[in-house]
Amino acid sequence: MSQVPQSSNPYTLFETLQVRPLALSPDGKRLYAANTPDNRLEIFDVTSHGLRSAGSVAVGLEPVAVAARSNDEVWVVNHLSDSVSVVRVDGFGGPRVVRTLLVGDEPRDIVFAGPHRDRAFITTAHRGQNTGDPYDLQTPGVGRADVWVFDADHLGAAAGGERLTKVTMFADTPRALAVSPDGRTVYAAAFASGNQTTSVSVEAVQHVYGGSQPVPVIHLGPYTIPQPPTGEIVKFRDGHWLDAYGANFDAFVKVKLPDLDVFAIDAAANPPVQTASFAHVGTTLFNMAVNPKNGRVYVTNTDARNDVRFEGHTPGFTSVRGHIVDNQITVIDPAGGSVQPVNLNPHIDYDADGTAEERALSVAFPQDAVVTRDGKRLYAVAQGSAKLVSYRTADLEAGAVTPSLDDQVMLSGGGPTGVVLDERRDRAYVLTRFDNSISIVDLDDNAEVGKASMYNPEPESVVNGRQYLYDAEFTSDHGDNACASCHIGGDNDQLAWDLGNPGGLPLEITELGNVMAIPPAAIIALLPSFAPVFDYYMPLKGPMTTQSLRGMDNHGAMHWRGDRNGAIAQTGAPVIDPETGAPIVSAQPNAGIFDEHAAFTSFNVAFPGLVGRDEMLDPGDMDDFADFILQAEYPPNPVRNLDNSLTAEQQAGRDFYFNHLMLPNGASVELPSDRFHNCNGCHTLDPAGNAGLTDHPGFFGTDGKLSFEFETQIFKVPHLRNEYTKVGMFGSSLDSLQPGTIILQQGPATDEIRGFGFQHDGSLGQLEHFFTGQVFLKTLDPVQLADGSVVPPNPYGIPFVDPNSLSSPTGPVILEDGGFQLRHDIVAFMFAFDSNQAPIVGQQITRTWGNGSTADPRIDLLVARAEAGECDLVAQGTGWLLDTGYVYQGGAFQPDHSNWPAVSLADLKWLMPWWYQQVTFTCVPTGSGVRIGIDRDGDGWANGDEVARHRDPANPASHP
Repeated sequence: MSQVPQSSNPYTLFETLQVRPLALSPDGKRLYAANTPDNRLEIFDVTSHGLRSAGSVAVGLEPVAVAARSNDEVWVVNHLSDSVSVVRVDGFGGPRVVRTLLVGDEPRDIVFAGPHRDRAFITTAHRGQNTGDPYDLQTPGVGRADVWVFDADHLGAAAGGERLTKVTMFADTPRALAVSPDGRTVYAAAFASGNQTTSVSVEAVQHVYGGSQPVPVIHLGPYTIPQPPTGEIVKFRDGHWLDAYGANFDAFVKVKLPDLDVFAIDAAANPPVQTASFAHVGTTLFNMAVNPKNGRVYVTNTDARNDVRFEGHTPGFTSVRGHIVDNQITVIDPAGGSVQPVNLNPHIDYDADGTAEERALSVAFPQDAVVTRDGKRLYAVAQGSAKLVSYRTADLEAGAVTPSLDDQVMLSGGGPTGVVLDERRDRAYVLTRFDNSISIVDLDDNAEVGKASMYNPEPESVVNGRQYLYDAEFTSDHGDNACASCHIGGDNDQLAWDLGNPGGLPLEITELGNVMAIPPAAIIALLPSFAPVFDYYMPLKGPMTTQSLRGMDNHGAMHWRGDRNGAIAQTGAPVIDPETGAPIVSAQPNAGIFDEHAAFTSFNVAFPGLVGRDEMLDPGDMDDFADFILQAEYPPNPVRNLDNSLTAEQQAGRDFYFNHLMLPNGASVELPSDRFHNCNGCHTLDPAGNAGLTDHPGFFGTDGKLSFEFETQIFKVPHLRNEYTKVGMFGSSLDSLQPGTIILQQGPATDEIRGFGFQHDGSLGQLEHFFTGQVFLKTLDPVQLADGSVVPPNPYGIPFVDPNSLSSPTGPVILEDGGFQLRHDIVAFMFAFDSNQAPIVGQQITRTWGNGSTADPRIDLLVARAEAGECDLVAQGTGWLLDTGYVYQGGAFQPDHSNWPAVSLADLKWLMPWWYQQVTFTCVPTGSGVRIGIDRDGDGWANGDEVARHRDPANPASHP
């Protein structure tokens, strides 16, 4: 027996939100829990004394939801693997995965419904390599919320299952599901459902306000520097698009937002179909529960106040400081169609500073919920408050609740995400994500009385820093908001916010180091009137879409403008280099604006300025927050082929992105599409960027530099890893800088599912409009601008219209073929853009002795991508006598028994059915294969060796 080598990168943080992480078996004897960081289903025996571990089953990556179909079968939704694991716990061998169903991208929830509860319903995004359907990413008016339906008794001959149908709803990506008492109706909710707000362009604002802005355009403090003209956020009120001051923008909004949030599906129909929808439920919908007595649906959610302008506390100006979102449970009456949002924090006085007593009563981010059998009480967990809260359903249905400490149970673990009721024992079981444990709550005494822990492979830096993202009581004024109000699960809310500060100070833009993608002198030589924009970031900045906190490491300065960085402090003073005593010079990999840790810790000012805390976090706490969140990564791209190849359209777009000329001497000459660079010249795509110098190498659309974008402000060059998540608005705000928003939008506004799209303010509904920007227009002639300045030809740009004809009284002149196919190709590549993780990561399949003909091609694909270095490949064999884990190394599968020989893929298949009933193959992040496959606790001893010697493979302190 010998030790196994340690993983080079044992844990990858995706910060996946759990949805329905707990389930009780129908007989109440077992509790099932999704151990999300460990990629396992944990099984507990429920006893009179508490919970006793009864097993653990490796499933897919990032399991988030669990549903018990019977006492013998449990289904687990694997968010990153785009799969559902069917787990048998029937006593014939150990608990085991017997089938892996392949579904759409990022599945989130699962329920069983139908007259016999024999149909499985699973929410997924309207994309993903397993769908077999067109993605429709460039098609307007398409629903993008899918519910996959399987006949649980007849899963089909294909190894990955064959769905009964797919119900597509007119909303963005869905999350929660619930079932009517009779099992005949399934309710499905959008996740980031929006709230009928959208952005309008700078040009629209200037038109409505006669060339001015709706607020004073000079700084209110000691400076008198003009603020930049910006767009605005408008909201649909009383049949019109109105800004915060009541001005009408109907003529400039080219999108309709029906704001459909919750959908009813006839689960008994053949096949199931949508039958009804409910609007205006909330902005971000988390979970749902149904009253078993009257059929009312309760939706836990938050409602965003992004139509309110500004942060900070400047007298005379509105602000969202301390009041970013409202926490709600919305009651839907399916019979009458009524939708009633109920504020969970009516005790808060937002006009006064918060108090400890007020925060103690507050509820932040209600998540999973369940109703008692008699229909009289609803229990919900509050992720940001570390509480299990109960409400009388009669109060919810009447439209008002009265918070009371007697109805709240504090949970020692923090970050609760899931709850189930064990009414036979008067208990609730609550999964607390901060400590990856299950709290046992006595419902009679209203107290936490026990706890069961689950193994957590996360490093201490992740565990220690997570609370600062979610903990509203610790980080906010009133105890009801936190960073996760907008950065939901460390990602975003799919909205824009206007968080300028009328009382703020300008921040200087550093000139020290290679910080600009295009030298300012080159811009000023062509456009001298823009010289002032290179001096300062102004405190009024206009709408900015919420950016994800994923993938920030190795990508430089933060915020859309790059105004959070390691070169200029938030006081306005330059950061001093401790070695030279002079202002720091920005340089890769980690100095000045390229210092991500310094950039993120500079957000500390947002705790008092935005969330409303009475002071900033302690610097040590902020360091912990940064250490945690800088580890968060984007998921694999769900549009790109699993073998990492590109379609013909995507490849054509990539060719233009890197447009260049090869010289006879082998040198490459960049062919600029904007007169200065090709796309890659600013939006650097280099998967090896800073390799060996950072834990997260690679530049994926940016290397962190700043850029002039023909706008009134300087912006950081943004990354491009999540463009596919912004699809669904299509109608752009009219903007002559992007002539396509005018020329290509001649018809009336159409129904769409999102109010915010592309660009910093989300005012562009589709990327095709972005690539009609004047800066990209192909022309062989010099162009005279409106201010009289002349810019040179752009022979390698994108053909559309002659830029010199844009102001012609006879209308613009289309050049060549109009560039329609080229723009389509470029956009296709944007949606399939490279990311930190290859597309294959997370993908899996279960092979049995009878499904080799359909499973083997997928297994071959997994092996090929592992050999290409895009993932590690692990296998889990389950058999009559024991389970065995494997990791693929050196062309063979290494088992989790150090004295067993490695086996080839052919030999592993041959072992079925003699040794294994089934083997599940999974591609995991590179470097994590040893831990996930053969050494669960990373203590250097293989799992099988530890089990054989009666040690615990989930305890690093327990080994031979």
